[in-house]
Amino acid sequence: MFVKVAKTGDVKPGHGKTVEANGLRIALFNVDGTFHAMDNTCPHRGGPLGEGMLDNGNVICPWHGWQFDVTTGKSPFMPVGVKVFETKIEGEDVLVNI
Repeated sequence: MFVKVAKTGDVKPGHGKTVEANGLRIALFNVDGTFHAMDNTCPHRGGPLGEGMLDNGNVICPWHGWQFDVTTGKSPFMPVGVKVFETKIEGEDVLVNI
């Protein structure tokens, strides 16, 4: 089920934001106009991934620097990952499939 979580203008290219959908905290990222969504909680110590910095399609957790690919949720350095959610744009709305 797709749920509206933001407007396209709410997240600038190269940035992320934490949003909520049906009680879930989701990290939403805009990578050159393409939106990606993943679980907001870093599996290391629970850091807020939506507050992390983007670097070459990876989000860097602001607490301890763990990195995750925003398209797959997988870490490029460790055998861990976070859940990703399908996104789509309808008009100016960003929707996430939860």
